[in-house]
Amino acid sequence: MTFPHSLVAWALVVVALIALVTVGAVLRARTTNAGLRRRNDQLQRERETLLRHRDELHAVNSDLTKRQSFELAEVRKDAEEETKAVLKAAVRTLQGLADEQQVVIEKAQTKYGDDPRILADLMAIDHTNSQFGRRAQGIAVLCGGWLGRRETVASAFDVARSAQGRIRQFDRVRINGQVNFSVVSRAVEPVAVVLAELLANATNYSAPGTPVEINIQAVPKGVCLIVDDAGLGMAQEEKDRAAELLAPQAAISVSSLGIPPRFGFAVSGVLAARYGFKVSVDSVSPYGGVRAVVLLPDELLTGDVPPSPAAGHTYQADAPQPQPAAPAPTPLFPPVAQPAVPAPQPVVHDTTPGGLPKRRRQSPVSMVPSADPEPVPSNEATASRLGAFQRGTRSGRDMTTMEGPESQ
Repeated sequence: MTFPHSLVAWALVVVALIALVTVGAVLRARTTNAGLRRRNDQLQRERETLLRHRDELHAVNSDLTKRQSFELAEVRKDAEEETKAVLKAAVRTLQGLADEQQVVIEKAQTKYGDDPRILADLMAIDHTNSQFGRRAQGIAVLCGGWLGRRETVASAFDVARSAQGRIRQFDRVRINGQVNFSVVSRAVEPVAVVLAELLANATNYSAPGTPVEINIQAVPKGVCLIVDDAGLGMAQEEKDRAAELLAPQAAISVSSLGIPPRFGFAVSGVLAARYGFKVSVDSVSPYGGVRAVVLLPDELLTGDVPPSPAAGHTYQADAPQPQPAAPAPTPLFPPVAQPAVPAPQPVVHDTTPGGLPKRRRQSPVSMVPSADPEPVPSNEATASRLGAFQRGTRSGRDMTTMEGPESQ
């Protein structure tokens, strides 16, 4: 029979077909896998190329960013230097005018000093001129300028009294304490300027009429000039900003001081760093306000105390002053606005070797008579007392105005 043979044949045909289908599927799978591997290799190469391009673009971007930052910093530096140069030149002119005005005021005081009313008005003008000079000095310092050079030392008390005479509300300041040390000549003017800035802040940011005290204390590291006010104090953010300005790590930008600019702490920081003393405002005063401390190290102090009256005697406001080479400031001068009634003496003004009036900024402490003046012997005696008292406050500011760091 042929039927069984037909089944076998059909079975072989089916098996052959299945085998062909399987072989075709395997071949197609291998071809697909080979194509996928080739595609994967191509994608991998493209990925590596893109990553390399990305790294190159990142490097170029970083280089451009650095170059932009550097060029921007250079532009800002050039703009800052140009601004400071312009301000310095302008302030130098203003300082010269202030000095000339001071000479005119001193000549007027000499000419009309016998009239107490005119003398009081001239001293008020002198006080305003001293404030103008202080602000000009501050701007000059921030712009890289230097203060005037002083030839002689001054007692710590006279430096404090000099600073007192450079602020508007000088009559609110009380100076307490005495130390047997003087400030070396090169640091007298910087310390007076810094102390004046601190006193200006203390009087401006405390209630009118409240006292501002300067306490002079000897400490193991030197001498401290402590300013206490009765204001509202400072927030922590303000203290942090003040600390940055009072201990600058880099040059201070004039444009970073706000509008209107606040020069006080910036000027104090520049001078403190330049002359080697420290200023801080991070303490609270006994009155709840701010305590500012100026620490003068031993290097800026000397035991050469200027001549003073004999012990046990009160300084007489009309005592004749010596020549400029040996001024006679005294640590015994009472820190009050009303001097003792003296015997009349003629007004004495120092001159340079060439005969020109010597530049001396006066402190206007007690420059204006009280509303109810006490009886005076005569107009001449009153004028003499005002003039002599004014001379007594000059010792902390007797300097020669110079430009540049000579002997500073």
